[in-house]
Amino acid sequence: MIIITSLTVMVIAVYLLSIITDVFFIESLDEIATRWKLPSNVSGASLMAMGSSMPELSISMFALLRASGESSEVGAGTIVGSAVFNILVITGASALAHPIQITWRVILRDILFYVVSVLMLLFMFADGRILIIEAALLLSLYAIYIYILFQWRRWFPEAEEDSSNSDPVAVEEESAANDEPSNIYEHVTDGIIRAFSLLTGDIRRHYIRTFILSVIVIAGISYLLVENAIAFANAIGIPPLIIALTVLAGGSSVPDMIASVIVAKEGRGDMAIANAIGSNIFDVTIGLGLPWMIILVTRGMAINIGTGDLWISTAVLLGTVFILSAMLLIRRGLGKVEGSILIVLYVIYILWAWLGH
Repeated sequence: MIIITSLTVMVIAVYLLSIITDVFFIESLDEIATRWKLPSNVSGASLMAMGSSMPELSISMFALLRASGESSEVGAGTIVGSAVFNILVITGASALAHPIQITWRVILRDILFYVVSVLMLLFMFADGRILIIEAALLLSLYAIYIYILFQWRRWFPEAEEDSSNSDPVAVEEESAANDEPSNIYEHVTDGIIRAFSLLTGDIRRHYIRTFILSVIVIAGISYLLVENAIAFANAIGIPPLIIALTVLAGGSSVPDMIASVIVAKEGRGDMAIANAIGSNIFDVTIGLGLPWMIILVTRGMAINIGTGDLWISTAVLLGTVFILSAMLLIRRGLGKVEGSILIVLYVIYILWAWLGH
């Protein structure tokens, strides 16, 4: 009974997260970026990245807070697993939807930052303890990344607007804005959107209220996800980390995948790659660094975190970055063959994670 109940709650929670995050939270952040007149590449790498990564950030925070941090590997596992999903599945599915050509200078910039962040994670996970200086290093790396984004157009004025500037979710919503519900799923989704809109009001006019309510609801749903994921893992007799690396990670990233595929079909697959990598930079540096810093400052002690599978999955993550980079370097883009290879690699990763326990 626990297995069925916890699995059902997780499915519903992921479904609700995708609606609240995509329709309300990201829209409120987009309005904030417009009102603050932020450069599009900066808002895309900060506010929009935070929007698409808010579920992972919330899960990471609640996993750390749960029972004095005994489930800290669940939060870290969700971040690492989501990053693997983004690199292999989102880019692979986008390439299958439409051949992708890239702006190499922008992709190289983001890949270099991403490799550094993953190498830092490997070093931190090696001894199973997270110190305040390590959390500070992750946060500092993201600050440097944002600074470089601010300066990018000044350093390369001849460069075209970065493909990472646009938010694929916003494109998805715009394309679907005029579609009428045509089946049960769409009717239910439309009903949930209308119900939550009664609380938020017009998103563009009441963007601060929408932002606050979205954060509260996303946090509540993420709490339910963490609790039920751990209950499900215990009920079927596997480590909660495996659920985090696969089920929670994939579930929280599915909305990004759908949006990226839609963008790729429109011939802007390079945007999907740039957003996948940029979102991963946010996940690793802020999604882990911020919760760790809050816990370390408030509790004043090192965070103990599981090694083993988590370290291996992080090493796998680094390997996926090199594989993707090699494909992009050789072909200056991705085709259906490369996309298929990336999807198959993710299937192998999932099989390894589950069958190895």
